[in-house]
Amino acid sequence: MTILPSTIPIFPLFNTVLFPSVFLPLHIFEPRYRAMVADALRGDRIIGLVLLRPGWEHDYDGRPDVYPIGCAGLITHAEALADGRYNIILQGLEKFRILAEQDDRDYRLAHVEGIAEQLPSLETDALAEARRRLESALRANQAGRRHDAMMPSSMPAEELINGLSQYLELEPLERQALLERDGPVERCRSLVELLEMKVLAAGRPGRAGRVH
Repeated sequence: MTILPSTIPIFPLFNTVLFPSVFLPLHIFEPRYRAMVADALRGDRIIGLVLLRPGWEHDYDGRPDVYPIGCAGLITHAEALADGRYNIILQGLEKFRILAEQDDRDYRLAHVEGIAEQLPSLETDALAEARRRLESALRANQAGRRHDAMMPSSMPAEELINGLSQYLELEPLERQALLERDGPVERCRSLVELLEMKVLAAGRPGRAGRVH
C-alpha cells in the first residue's frame, strides 16, 4: 500500500481521470504546471490528478472547483523540452480525498488523505464473477474488442478493471464515478452496467455497440 504525503500538488483537468496502477502520458505546457512538475521532480515525484467540475471554463486561470476524489500518480518518466514544457508519464498510485487547499504557490497544493483499495479475501470470488461479466460485456462492444490485445487474460483483475476504466471511450464524468466506487468489485460492476447501457442506447441489444 502506498503511503501518500499529507500535502501534494494537484493537477486539475477537464477530460482525464487517473486510476491506480495505470500509466498516463501527459504534455505539460502551462507555466504554473511546468513549475509544479519541476518541483515534483526535485522532490518525491508525486502529483495528484483531479477532474474539474462543470463550469470550470469561467475560472480556469484561477482555482475552479474540482471533484474531491482524485488519484495520485508517480512521475516515472520526464522529458524536459527546450522551451520549458515537459512530456511526462504518470503511474497511478492511490486514490485520495482532498481535505483542504493552500494558496502559497502558483499551482494548487492540497492536503489529502489516501483511500486504500485493498481487496478483502471474502471478495475474491465476487471479483472473479464481476470480471467474467466484464469480459462478456466487452465482447459485445466494438470498442471493447479494440482493447483485447492490451488487456490479456493473464492480467490481474484489478489492473484490468482500472485499465479499462481509463482507456475505454467513456465520458469524463463516467470515469470519475468509476474512480469513486468503493473498490475493484464495485468498480467492475459499475463498468459492466455502463457497457450494457451503451449497447442498449445504441439500439442494438446483443450486438456490437459503440462505446462513446
